[in-house]
Amino acid sequence: MAASYDYEDAPSRHDEETGPQGYDPNFVPDSVKSFVTHLYRHIREKNVYEIHQMYETSFQTLSDHLFKDTPWPSVDAVANYVDNDHVFCLLYREMWFRHLYARLSPTLKQRIDSWDNYCGLFQVVLHGVVNMQLPNQWLWDMVDEFVYQFQSFCQYRAKMKNKTEQEIALLRQFDPAWNVYGVLNFLQALVEKSSIIQILEQEKEGIEQFTATDGYDYSGGSNVLKVLGYFSMVGLLRVHCLLGDYHTGLKCLLPIDISQQGVYTSVIGSHIATIYHYGFANLMLRRYVDAIREFNKILLYIYKTKQYHQKSPQYEQILKKNEQMYALLAICLSLCPQVKLVDETVNAQLREKYGEKMARMQRYDDEAFSLYDELFSYACPKFITPSAPSFEEPLVNYNQDAYRLQLKLFLYEVKQQQLLSGVRTFLKVYSTISLGKLANYMEVDEPTLRTILMTYKHKTHAVDSEGKIISNADVDFYIDEDMIHVVDTKPVKRYGDYFLRQIVKFEGVINDMDRIKLE
Repeated sequence: MAASYDYEDAPSRHDEETGPQGYDPNFVPDSVKSFVTHLYRHIREKNVYEIHQMYETSFQTLSDHLFKDTPWPSVDAVANYVDNDHVFCLLYREMWFRHLYARLSPTLKQRIDSWDNYCGLFQVVLHGVVNMQLPNQWLWDMVDEFVYQFQSFCQYRAKMKNKTEQEIALLRQFDPAWNVYGVLNFLQALVEKSSIIQILEQEKEGIEQFTATDGYDYSGGSNVLKVLGYFSMVGLLRVHCLLGDYHTGLKCLLPIDISQQGVYTSVIGSHIATIYHYGFANLMLRRYVDAIREFNKILLYIYKTKQYHQKSPQYEQILKKNEQMYALLAICLSLCPQVKLVDETVNAQLREKYGEKMARMQRYDDEAFSLYDELFSYACPKFITPSAPSFEEPLVNYNQDAYRLQLKLFLYEVKQQQLLSGVRTFLKVYSTISLGKLANYMEVDEPTLRTILMTYKHKTHAVDSEGKIISNADVDFYIDEDMIHVVDTKPVKRYGDYFLRQIVKFEGVINDMDRIKLE
């Protein structure tokens, strides 16, 4: 069991030396001394279970009791208790800054210091000898927080209007901090140096056992570089989604087979982030079927397992992403009505949340258009403009520019697809219909109808990651001379799942009846 800690030794001094909130960075409570010494010892002993317990439970508990609205003690204050170990101090600062971002508002100097700490930490991992095993949760959090802080810095820097002269001077001085190329280079370097792509290829041939061991090295080696490299592929997907480069993002994720269980599913935060960004990128590339299929799987998984994460620090984030993915699924199904791909449980939840809105989104009027705008704005990532501001021009806020551009592109696509909903309605009714008859129904001439039908074909097809053309159409057709022939795509009804659910319910009723004692 992880060591327990007392909470009665919280800082209580509030004189001028400790600052306005009574925070003294050099004051180390006894419970923190105990925490860092035990964590240091477990890291040296490669005791992953104890490290995980301390990282997930003890750190959060101490934060809640002692540092709810203040930072942890400075790294200089705790260094003496861990033999001034350079790598441990980098890890401690990584946790220190993550706590700061979660509980307080970091200053510009602190944002820059956090960048420097990540540079130091990743340089050690890439070029040093790291002989330790860390929990996958911690390694995922490193990559996740690294990308989050990059996103946060870009948003912060883009709000130039109310910046002080001191902040502007710091931004000029530390221009390389959180530079987009630096962020991408670190993530790519971790992927390459870890040889994770080759490891995953060898695993398919039965040579490696990376997934089977959840990335851990049971032969006495280190898992840090390999697992950081693995999670960096997800980090690259996320960064490219924030930049609006969906093709490159999905290309970075290709080595991970998301149709199978993998190391990315061993951490709930990683699992959700991977599928959320994968699904969103496919939505923006018109690969609606792929997006629907993966959103359905992850939403069903969250529905079945979320009660097990109620005490997790990530629980609120899990619920938020869950709601956002339902909104994205509603968009996908409105643009590509492939309801047969969605599980009955997920579909019931979706109808409860967005049933009314989805019915209105089928129309092609201004109200439907505004609903697409609303759901996209709620569910999309926080897009960023990575370029530094021009300090010479009048200072203006440009933090919304990237979001507005992506929204504009998305709504332009929706506008084009809304014009096609009338075609879909008629094609669902007929098995064959002449061009003249359909043109008459749609109140257009035949050349215009041919253009509309070609547009329908184009919009219901997309190019997959291998360059192949795939169909998203729920209703397909071909034209032979002047006749339109609708291809019958009735889905095969699957009764097995329904009967299994009813059997389980019936067994539950029988068990409840057996427990009732009759007098």
